[in-house]
Amino acid sequence: MLKEETRFADGTVFEGIVSIRALIESALAHRRGESENDRRILKILYDRTRETAKKKELLWLAHRGEELGFALCPCSKEEIDALTVGNTHGGLAALCGERTIPMLTADRLPEKGFFVMVEGIEDPYNFGYALRSLYAAGVDGVFLGERNWMTAAGVVCRASAGASEAMPLYRAGEELVPMMRARGYKIVCADLRDSLPIYEADLRRPIFLVVGGEKRGISRGLLEQADIRVRIEYAREFDASLSAASAATLVGYEVYRQNRG
Repeated sequence: MLKEETRFADGTVFEGIVSIRALIESALAHRRGESENDRRILKILYDRTRETAKKKELLWLAHRGEELGFALCPCSKEEIDALTVGNTHGGLAALCGERTIPMLTADRLPEKGFFVMVEGIEDPYNFGYALRSLYAAGVDGVFLGERNWMTAAGVVCRASAGASEAMPLYRAGEELVPMMRARGYKIVCADLRDSLPIYEADLRRPIFLVVGGEKRGISRGLLEQADIRVRIEYAREFDASLSAASAATLVGYEVYRQNRG
C-alpha cells in the first residue's frame, strides 16, 4: 500500500491503454467542441522492450500524437513503475496537464437531466467505481464537493475504466440546490431517515441525486433541502451500509429504469 499512498497526490499520471484511450477520446471530443474536458496529454511513455509486441498499439498512439500534439517516448519499465500507482500499466503511462472543473450555469441545465453529487467517499478507487456506474446509467454530469478525489485523477480514471474523463464534472457552489430547484429538478437524497424505498419513489427526470459516503453520509445542509429521501432496502437483516459506489449504482439504475423510453 505504501506505493499507492505516496502516489495519490499526483493526478496527472495515467496508466494503461484503457485510461490512455479515454484521454485521447476526450481530447478529440474537446477539439470537436463536444466536451468541456480540457486536459492535455503532454507525452506518453512506453516500455521500449515491448515495442515489437505493441507495434500496432504504438502506431495508433503515434498517429493520435501527431493529431493532438503529444510525444511518444520510449523508456524503461522501471521508469514507468516509478511513476505509476498500480502494476497493470502494461508498459504505458501518460503525463498530462490539469483538468478545469467549471461551474454549471442554470441556462445550460437540460430540461430532463440527471445529475449526481457523491459526498464523502473515502478513497479514489470507490470514487472511480461510482463514476463508472453513473456514466453507464446515463448521468448527465457529476458535481464535485470541496473534498473530492480528482487530485488523484489517474487512479480515478483507472478505477472508472476511463469514465471519469468522459463524464462531465462540475464544481458545486452554494447556490447549486436553489439553481436546480428553480429549473424544476427534484432534489433526491439517499438516506435512511424518513425515506421511501427507491422502487416506490417517483424518480422521473429531471433529478438531482445526492449520495453520501458510508462513514460521513450526506451533509445536514443538503439533507434539509431534499424533496425526497430514498433508501435501498435489504433482502435480509444487515446493519452495515453499502459502499457509496454501490448505493450510487443501485439508485442510478433505478432512475434509468423509471425513465426508459
